[in-house]
Amino acid sequence: MTERKIILKHAGTVLAGQLAVVAFGVTDTLIAGRYDSHALAVLSVSSAIYITVYVALIGVIQALLPMFAELYGAEKFEKIGAIFRQTLYVWLSISVIGFLILISPYFILHWTQVPVELQADIQAYLGLLALALPPALFFRLYSSFNQSIGKPRLVTWLQIGGLIIKIPLSILLVFGFSFIPEMGLMGCALATVIVTFGMALIAIVLMKTSPLYARFVLWKKLEKPEWLQLKQMARLGLPNGFSVLVEVTSFTLMALFIARLGTAAAASHQIASNMTALLYMIPLSFSIAISARVSFWIGSGNFLKMREAVIIGFQLIGLEAVLMATILWLFSREIALLYTKDPVVSDIAAELLILIGFYHLGDALQTICFFVLRSFKITLVPMLLYSVMLWGVGLSGGYLLAYIGLPGIAAMQSPHAFWIMSILALAMVSISLVYMVWHNTKARVSQMDSV
Repeated sequence: MTERKIILKHAGTVLAGQLAVVAFGVTDTLIAGRYDSHALAVLSVSSAIYITVYVALIGVIQALLPMFAELYGAEKFEKIGAIFRQTLYVWLSISVIGFLILISPYFILHWTQVPVELQADIQAYLGLLALALPPALFFRLYSSFNQSIGKPRLVTWLQIGGLIIKIPLSILLVFGFSFIPEMGLMGCALATVIVTFGMALIAIVLMKTSPLYARFVLWKKLEKPEWLQLKQMARLGLPNGFSVLVEVTSFTLMALFIARLGTAAAASHQIASNMTALLYMIPLSFSIAISARVSFWIGSGNFLKMREAVIIGFQLIGLEAVLMATILWLFSREIALLYTKDPVVSDIAAELLILIGFYHLGDALQTICFFVLRSFKITLVPMLLYSVMLWGVGLSGGYLLAYIGLPGIAAMQSPHAFWIMSILALAMVSISLVYMVWHNTKARVSQMDSV
């Protein structure tokens, strides 16, 4: 099988699972939108906070994928099992941190001036959803492990199965039926908790019983923390997690700042954010597959094949990004109407969706660069770059453009301002990261030629 076919097969399987995962959020958004605009506004802010915490923490876990993949390429299978057991300490630590943040969001809500009438419902929603975080993070660890060894199919089937259960369960709990009381938006959170625990438990059973994992000897007695190994994980994981935190907060914090513009602005932004997350799954899936192959070839010592995987990745992701941006440009209004029956919200959302198309072009490009650089064990410079560009230019610039104004430009008082500045920031990030990938790929191939 050619390298392109391997990447396409791996990415396609991962994409099916990732789309199932993001469909959790799409389902909640559609149900909340049909329930009422207040529920959609509460979900917009709550999702922004939860996603910020969750994605930052899985950034720590995902940084371990290249470590597993390199050892897999070098055929050090039992070593992979030993490292996996050490990652359980990482999982436990970040689960506690994330849980504590989610059950105490008052400072965040106060700092961003979220309307008081939304705050009680947001805190209640996040308090329940916090229970889903530890199993969700464990399942992400299981997912990263499978992707690193090129076996994502089990993960995908579990994610699709979870979605099949999540959709009717959310509808029943939100609207109520027969003896099931109407829970409103809290029904979405409870459905997520139930499904996430189920997926994590099934993953544990599979790791213990499936022949696929036998050679990794996963189920040995848990060793004491190996601080040298954990330090290496932290050196990769913490900058990676912080980079992801900067990236995701560059647009999830928009929801908190935009909330003060009113329910229509918050609801339309939730639709735009939801579409952004949906589209992101495509380059994310390809980048996971490409990163696994790049790390595999690094572990095997074949840098020419590594370069081939990088080139194929840019070709595939570039084509995808242009196609998705074109679709959003042509069908923005029709997509907005799928989410809401409110004409004011749909009009604003349709305009934002056109901007999302441009945002996706830069987002897709920076995603593959970020994953490839992580395979090269380069995480610190991207972290600094994200911090300056996405927070400095994107989020801060968006705030100024929306509420204060820029030289020669009056304050827009619109969510459009945040997305316009984020597009500019992401373009700068993408250009810088592409250069870093090109330079480091060239250096590794030259190293191979000189041997």
